[in-house]
Amino acid sequence: MKPEEALSELLGRLGASRGEPVLIIEQELSDWPAQAVAAMKSHKLLVKARPASSAVCPGCEQECVMRVYTLTDDMRGPASFTVCDKRDDINRVPIPASLLEQWQCSGLAIADLLANLLGLRRPDTGDRSVGRWEVGLFKGKKQSSHLVLVADGGLTLRLAGHSIELADVLTLEGIGFKLDKQTLVRLVDKPIAGAGDEKSATQRRARIKKQVQAEKDRGNKAFLKTVAEIEGISVSRVKQILHPKPKHQKLGRSAY
Repeated sequence: MKPEEALSELLGRLGASRGEPVLIIEQELSDWPAQAVAAMKSHKLLVKARPASSAVCPGCEQECVMRVYTLTDDMRGPASFTVCDKRDDINRVPIPASLLEQWQCSGLAIADLLANLLGLRRPDTGDRSVGRWEVGLFKGKKQSSHLVLVADGGLTLRLAGHSIELADVLTLEGIGFKLDKQTLVRLVDKPIAGAGDEKSATQRRARIKKQVQAEKDRGNKAFLKTVAEIEGISVSRVKQILHPKPKHQKLGRSAY
């Protein structure tokens, strides 16, 4: 496996999970290129997760996936094992801790990486929508658009009405990652009319309200200015979005 294949494998699994974090055991990672794994860990694409609750039992050639039990001994430390229910000549089977060590990758970690590579500030929207993470406001030479990471069977980036596979613009070079910013600039400067990730003014208002509340919770007294910078608009425009003027209805003559 080459480093770029390891990155493709990781992105593919995350996209297939449709937003749910993916877990990879240390034993599998040992078969990946060491440099690629080191880069993923150093950039926090892979973070240490809780030990696995199940494992392939090494007690016989059947290699059954069994539940793992762990007992703690004050003198010897934790001891993990499975209990075989398939054969009479096997009972407890010790499980080495190395077989339970695992790492987690999430869409949030990918979004954070992309924001860092582009020098963007990720809006604090809570990322409650499964399979969708805001990366930030991306500015081209002429236009700007919100950049969004979406997991819908694959990992895609959406901006200005365009959709592009993340694997087409994100590469692993040595111990670092590189994002094809020029491609994103070309896309954002040629927006598709009537398209885009933002579906309505209501969604935009809801997002900005979340950002304002998040800044208030942090104790930021200049919360409107901060949110305006994140959105790439003026403070007055933020106020207009949060408090739109009611539409006045035309009054007709009453008939008696």
